Amino acid sequence: MTDTAATINTTTGPLDGVRVIDLSTVVMGPYAAQILGDLGADVIKIESPADTVRVGQYRTTPGMTPLSLNVNRNKRSVTLNLKNAPERAQALELIDTADVLITNMRPNALSRLGMTYEDVAERNPGLVYAHAQGFRSDSDRVGDAAYDETVQASSGLVDIANRALGEPVYLPTILGDKVSSLTIAYSVLAALVHRSRTGQGQQIEIPMTDTLIAFNLVEHLSGHVYEPAQGSTGFHLSMTKGHRAVRTKDGLACVIPYNPQNFRDFFAAAGRPDLAADPRVGGETIDGADHEALAELIGECAPELTTAEWAEVCTKHSIPMAPVLELDRAHEDEYVRDGHLLDTVEHPTEGTIRTVGIPVKFSATPGSIRRLAPVPGQDTADVLGELATR
Repeated sequence: MTDTAATINTTTGPLDGVRVIDLSTVVMGPYAAQILGDLGADVIKIESPADTVRVGQYRTTPGMTPLSLNVNRNKRSVTLNLKNAPERAQALELIDTADVLITNMRPNALSRLGMTYEDVAERNPGLVYAHAQGFRSDSDRVGDAAYDETVQASSGLVDIANRALGEPVYLPTILGDKVSSLTIAYSVLAALVHRSRTGQGQQIEIPMTDTLIAFNLVEHLSGHVYEPAQGSTGFHLSMTKGHRAVRTKDGLACVIPYNPQNFRDFFAAAGRPDLAADPRVGGETIDGADHEALAELIGECAPELTTAEWAEVCTKHSIPMAPVLELDRAHEDEYVRDGHLLDTVEHPTEGTIRTVGIPVKFSATPGSIRRLAPVPGQDTADVLGELATR
């Protein structure tokens, strides 16, 4: 079972006709701009050769890293040195043509370049100006450097991990960046709706730390929703040490019994009638204090069957279950393959590569991968040439 070959197509998405200037680096801004590009926007990436997303491992062409191949698709690359006055003027001309600008440059740098919202809105009053940064502009941390790890710490995520796992670990994914990317994308779309009704552009500020605090507290504010507090913070079902995937006879699986009947059916299938008759799972609900001990018992019983056998048992008894997807073999997974979540494509400079699919499906205006990631500066002449014809 292998991943399938994809073809580059020209299907127009719901954002066809929208122009986005991507004046951002690393992941947060570029990923948001890539999402808008996937949905049909014309995304022009203004970058310098020092763009950090282009630093690291490459196969053929310097700058064509795995990360840049992901987040720079559906974009045209224009290389401009913003410290050079004539090239900065060209960048401003491009911004004049845009519906959306995404940037994560620090406020002081934007001021020096004459690219604050006030600067560019005077030239392009309908612009949606999305400014992402680590901390709010009205806070005393506005100038602080922000990386995903510092945001995980500042947002309480490290505290959640420490309390649940006994170790103050960072999640092994750039969650702060990617949650903020999604927030940029939906905020831009909302601002475009407002502009379509009123003709007014506006500035959007997306602070990573604030975004992740709000994200974490949806469930983890818990007993502190009430004033005075009625219980501690932390969503109890996900804060126990037993809240983890389990080892089956031949692999790893997520098995999550949620009600007493689920537990009884699970223990019976594991050949443990004594646990199926345990008073803790004998009623209509399970006491919160018992969840951790019961979760540990799930882990002890899981090796009795293979992952496939557990899938059959859990499907029969409506017990939430999923095999653990191994990323090294994701391209072989039937669900991934059939959903085109990973496809192979032929890149003009990098050869055969895998590209991540578009997870959202539109019935009338599907998104598409129209352009694979460009090499740095690939489209400079074409894009700047368009300015001369306007």
